[in-house]
Amino acid sequence: MKYNRPRGTVDITPENSEKWIEMEQLLRTVAANYNVKEMRTPIFEHTELFSRAVGDTTDVVTKEMYTFKDKGDRSLTLRPEGTAGIARAYVENKMYALPEKLQKVYYMGPMFRYERPQNGRQRQFHQFGVEMLGVESPYVDVECMLMAVTIVEALGIKNIKLHINSLGDDESRTAYREALKNHFRPVLNDLCEDCQARFEKNPLRILDCKVDAKNPVMASAPRTIDYLSEKAKVHFDKVCNLLDDLEIEYVVDTNLVRGLDYYSHTVFEIISDDPKLGAGSTVGGGGRYNGLVEELGGPATPGVGFAFGMERLMLALDDEEDKENGIDVYVMPLGDEARDLAMQIITMLRANGFTCDMDYAGRGLKGQFKSSDRFGAHLSIIIGEDEVKGEYVNIRCNHSKEQSEVKLEDILSYIENHYEGDHEHE
Repeated sequence: MKYNRPRGTVDITPENSEKWIEMEQLLRTVAANYNVKEMRTPIFEHTELFSRAVGDTTDVVTKEMYTFKDKGDRSLTLRPEGTAGIARAYVENKMYALPEKLQKVYYMGPMFRYERPQNGRQRQFHQFGVEMLGVESPYVDVECMLMAVTIVEALGIKNIKLHINSLGDDESRTAYREALKNHFRPVLNDLCEDCQARFEKNPLRILDCKVDAKNPVMASAPRTIDYLSEKAKVHFDKVCNLLDDLEIEYVVDTNLVRGLDYYSHTVFEIISDDPKLGAGSTVGGGGRYNGLVEELGGPATPGVGFAFGMERLMLALDDEEDKENGIDVYVMPLGDEARDLAMQIITMLRANGFTCDMDYAGRGLKGQFKSSDRFGAHLSIIIGEDEVKGEYVNIRCNHSKEQSEVKLEDILSYIENHYEGDHEHE
């Protein structure tokens, strides 16, 4: 019987994994530049964590979570996003008591949401996210945005624009919630069932509705920015001033609310018109969440963060094959004795830091040269019957096509000294 992968999942085969590794390394490099440390949390958590943190009226919780009962009849959920797990771990591991008040962490790994699969959006997807916990400051908000922009630019994504908005503090949100109710109440019966259900509990979610997105009543809805408390306004004005000072282009987008309940104050998204992604595509986003840690049983702790869907980032990377990813040496043995020697040679070269492979299938030279080319090898080592008897090998530079006889004891020094710019070996 033939088995296929579940709908909404993807196999990352060796021909694609190199690009994933390259992107992951770039993300880790940027994180290191910003002094952000990696944190790893479980792939599944107690379901209540997401209900409380993400919001039980959000689409993520009501429609998209993979939830199951374990053998102890406990409700568990495959993580649909990363922030809730980081916040839970921050509380459980008492990271709020560490000497350094601002804790900056990143995570990278698979997430799970039951939604309609499409290009760059799967049911199992990968997310890179950053959380900065412990300090409420517009400077930290901007630090987060700068890091997000740095990543996008480093990946070569074109035509990006930073969209920002403020949802305000508790005082602002209370006033805004009442304004939204007054706005939507006369037309409530015209809205979809989900929006009607959200009206009492969280009317802000109505603005995030995909069904009623083109309804004129959405365009005329009150703006969060008009209901900010004095404290929230000062915070947001400082964010804008800092972005101006740093000459970071941005747009104040009053329609931006983000899809999860824990956000407050600053929210932001990076939008790109890169043709590989499609006009107006959201590359990633995030915002401030000052009440989340307290909601999960910890002390009142401000936080801000962002996340990128890594499949979306992959769409924007160049499709051209990166020739620099080739191996250093491909060893081509002809015969059993040559294979024994080849195994010794690749073991020695690997121990000295070179990337190597050899032919294991017993093919002729023509087939082995094709493999050497497919692997992007910089050098080929040819070992036949004469070479075994004479205790030497032929080393061929695949770029210049030059070939040299090299004694067995001189192979390592030859490769180290005679690369001639083909490959920078460290």
